Amino acid sequence: MLPYGRQLIDEADIAAVVDALRSPFLTCGPLVARFEEALAARVGAPFASVCSNGTAALHLAYAALGIGAGDEIITTPITFSATAAAAYYVGATVRLADVDPITGNIDVASVETLIGPRTRAIAAVHLGGQPADLDKLVALAQRRGLRLIEDACHALGAEYHGRPIGSGASDAVVFSFHPVKHITTAEGGAVLVRDAAIKRRVDRLRQHGIERDPALMSAPPAGPWVYEVAELGWNYRLSDLQCALGISQLAKLDRFVARRRELACVYRTALAATFGDAVSPPAEFADRSSAYHLFAVAIDFERFATTRAHVMTALSAAGIGTQVHYVPLFDHPLHRARCPGELSRPRPGAARYYARTLSLPMFPAMTDDDVVQVVAELHRVLGDQP
Repeated sequence: MLPYGRQLIDEADIAAVVDALRSPFLTCGPLVARFEEALAARVGAPFASVCSNGTAALHLAYAALGIGAGDEIITTPITFSATAAAAYYVGATVRLADVDPITGNIDVASVETLIGPRTRAIAAVHLGGQPADLDKLVALAQRRGLRLIEDACHALGAEYHGRPIGSGASDAVVFSFHPVKHITTAEGGAVLVRDAAIKRRVDRLRQHGIERDPALMSAPPAGPWVYEVAELGWNYRLSDLQCALGISQLAKLDRFVARRRELACVYRTALAATFGDAVSPPAEFADRSSAYHLFAVAIDFERFATTRAHVMTALSAAGIGTQVHYVPLFDHPLHRARCPGELSRPRPGAARYYARTLSLPMFPAMTDDDVVQVVAELHRVLGDQP
């Protein structure tokens, strides 16, 4: 089976984890800081804090930025549940903007129409690894006094105006290290920030709200064993074993992303030769560079007199895994219940994007021949262009 995404682990990764297993620290050791420093340096961010997964990273980012009960964030409906669910964790509510029908990324003009007196933040998703329009989002957030969080779980290695995602002016940038992402720690995530005080808050919240700095305690400690639980936090740590894998994987990020971009070029050539303009590859822009976490094509299924369900089932029978990213949030029972006021507003961009999208296999271990096979099977399933 050729899945839509998969990790690439080599002997160097395995050796790094084995070395960590032989070390005195399996968790809370020196490899955590090493991974954080390497990650921050790679993307050009002042500070990085690693944690247990991308959802935890979103939760920590919202909490550390002071978003809480009575506050509101604006995000996209075309995202994984965690982007909104993490806002519920801190007691905030969510409003759902529209998206660009071609990229699926959040529509900045739509965001502005939703800003109200309770709005505290915008959470923008770089869908599939394609950066959203950060210049406009930063300008809007600064003009309206809002926090800007980048859900960059798809976008490690992407660039905007020649700079890595993670190096910009946003208040927080969140990455995921799930196995289908650009690098993996099995499970894992990270929060990147520009403010040292927010970095300290993230680090405290990820470890039960514990404060160990005597200068920040409520009273002078009686001895070196004393710590204070200063606030309600969580156990969102990432172990040294996982950080060992992360350090090893991060060293290969450039190669992994370059290979994804090569595969995208092969896909574009094969799709154009096979379908013309009847199956559209992801859009590309001169001012940004996708990390190609996904290769989501747009197909007018009615034009081919078929359904997406039939296409996915037929491709699966041929050994090709596909996926849909994503069922819009307002179609899920949880989010419908949490955002009842968001259900009736039309979002033509989201409707068009969702109706046509299908993610084809994309991961660095794929060969060019794999891509050619995927396109050939897609042609067999869709038939000739009407």
